[in-house]
Amino acid sequence: MKILKYLFFLILIVLIGGAIYFGTKDGNYDITDTKVIKAPAEVVFNIVNDYKTWEEWGPWKKEDSTMILTYAEKTEGEGASYSWKGEMDGSMTTTKVIPNKEIEQDLTLLTPGGERNPKVYWNFEEVEGGTKVTWGMKGEHPLMDKVYYATSDMDFDSQMHEMNQKGLEGLETLVMKKMNEYSINVDGVTNYGGGYYMYNTTSSMQSDVGQKMGPMLGQVSGYMQENNIQMAGMPFTIYNQIDEANGNVIFSACIPVREKIITPAGSPVLCGFMQPITTIKTTLKGKYEHLPEVYKEAKKYIAENNLIIHPTAKMFEVYSTDPGEVPNPANWLTEVYIPILGSGISNN
Repeated sequence: MKILKYLFFLILIVLIGGAIYFGTKDGNYDITDTKVIKAPAEVVFNIVNDYKTWEEWGPWKKEDSTMILTYAEKTEGEGASYSWKGEMDGSMTTTKVIPNKEIEQDLTLLTPGGERNPKVYWNFEEVEGGTKVTWGMKGEHPLMDKVYYATSDMDFDSQMHEMNQKGLEGLETLVMKKMNEYSINVDGVTNYGGGYYMYNTTSSMQSDVGQKMGPMLGQVSGYMQENNIQMAGMPFTIYNQIDEANGNVIFSACIPVREKIITPAGSPVLCGFMQPITTIKTTLKGKYEHLPEVYKEAKKYIAENNLIIHPTAKMFEVYSTDPGEVPNPANWLTEVYIPILGSGISNN
């Protein structure tokens, strides 16, 4: 009996000693991972801010095929939430949002050892080349978890870093996919009203038009601001001459104005006028790099409907969306107009 008593006290001492040892070990953790994603902060933020996207980029469902997600009525912004059932049940609620900057979330995990409530946080910082995304989670391990991690082969920090890295890679993939989405719609025959516009003109390889367009429109816009000339519509491009064989083009970068403007001799910016014209209008929603496909679809429509492209009138593009105000290129709208023979007047 004495041996059993000594053994009992020995076990008790070991347990008390272990509890003191593990109880005094720091259980606080703050695990963060970062990735630079080549996209505007607003685009990345909007995806993370909506829980309905998490199933697409998160790594969890790939590791737990039994997971079933349930979304609350609100899935974006402060107060948004969702929950899941699987190998480990849980839920998440957004508690703080600074648009395009920060997100804070409360995470609840129902583990075999009880409920755990870490804090999750996101930071979005615009840097050269894109957005630096920081994803972190912090909390405190209770005594039971500290004992488990100390006596098992599970490395909590390493597993969390691995999950974060997979998640950030999935997020980057989804961001790129969303930014590259586009659609083309042939709107059909449209009578374009024409009007006065300020412009400058240059020649270029067709592949360099996009690169030159920005500075040219900047010059036109700067001239208008200096002379208190108001815009009367969105910027557009007129293709004056196209050499398909050599890939050359002469084009004008234009901004509409309400009336005729007399410019001084030698001015790099001039005033022109476009007569009303009958056109085939085709709308691109997406990146400008898809414009060649737009022209292909428009010309296909023209051929299928036995229409005739105007022999002298010039094709033009209207940029209905300002990229400075709409950071996601998937939402950019460009209207392409191909003049056809009809009741309109040529814009010679």
